[in-house]
Amino acid sequence: MHVVHLIANNSSVPYFNWFAERIGKYPDMKFSFVALYPDKPTLIEELRNRGCDAYWVRFDHRQRKAGMITSFFRLFRLFRMLKPDAIHTHLFDDSLPALLAARLARVKIRVILKQDTAFHWNFKPIWVWADRFNNINATHIVATSGESKKFILENEKARASKVYMVHHGIDLKAIKMQDENLKNKLKEQFNPRKGFLILTIARYIEWKGYRYIIEAAKTIIALNKNIKFLFAGYGEQEQELQQLISTHGLNDYIQLTGWVDRNYIPSLFGIANIYLHAAVMEPFGFVIAEAMANGVPIVSTKTGVAADLLTHKETCYFVESRNGSSIAEGIAWMIEHLKEREEMKGKLETMAIESLGVDLMLEKYLKLYKGQLTNN
Repeated sequence: MHVVHLIANNSSVPYFNWFAERIGKYPDMKFSFVALYPDKPTLIEELRNRGCDAYWVRFDHRQRKAGMITSFFRLFRLFRMLKPDAIHTHLFDDSLPALLAARLARVKIRVILKQDTAFHWNFKPIWVWADRFNNINATHIVATSGESKKFILENEKARASKVYMVHHGIDLKAIKMQDENLKNKLKEQFNPRKGFLILTIARYIEWKGYRYIIEAAKTIIALNKNIKFLFAGYGEQEQELQQLISTHGLNDYIQLTGWVDRNYIPSLFGIANIYLHAAVMEPFGFVIAEAMANGVPIVSTKTGVAADLLTHKETCYFVESRNGSSIAEGIAWMIEHLKEREEMKGKLETMAIESLGVDLMLEKYLKLYKGQLTNN
């Protein structure tokens, strides 16, 4: 069985490489990969070096409409040439041209992974029609969490028989590779006073709820000065967030790291006392899964994989979205309940191993392609 995976706007996709490394275990399966990107991405050679066919289609999101039209015709020709049994799209910009092209090229199985569920609904409603159009062209729709599946059914009006739920998988070994020397350097750089460190890893965008974390920080810092908030990420909201931090006199307690090397992430988890996530909605939430794998106690909104797997006051503390007071309560509870916090660590690691490995994700996808996965 030949499956073509596609993704747009990414020069490197870790789980494509994970799939490529593992697909040799399944002699009846072949994976090929297509990247839609302005320039030929490093991903192409990485995948070819792992023995998979990989193709580049020029696409620039800054010229989105023209790029989609051009890529549609290129993908149609590619699908006619490859004659795959299935295609699997991952983001909106690859899904819109690829699903239609595959349908017209008579590809029988057309899977869309809704990694960006609710983005258009919340921030670009003019494109919601296209999300629904993708659902029509797809034969299988994959949600990455229960919350995402519910949204797709209720708001995108997708046919229930098409919608499946598969949690993302993570490379459990790689994400746990903490470096003691690097951890010491990160402590000196980001937490020299050795305070209680609260870590958030997310893009600096409204969706991630940073302004409400800052609101919560005002309350927490007023009660306890031995606390440090670390915001690891980048994005359009950076200047706005820095201004809010300065306005509230929190420069000594909240630090924006900017972009962080992916290899640093495990060690960042290693120096954190708790992981804090305040997103309004997460289709999945990779950082939640990664925090779990590293045994970091979690304060989070009830969203994505957190809502599916975690339990309030047993493996996390759930807070309300867009609510600084609720976030402050969650942080305070974690600080005060040392015993419960310590007990969470082992539970979270075990849960990640049992539920969130990349091998489990791949096996579920193989069942999906073969018509063996249930969508109850």
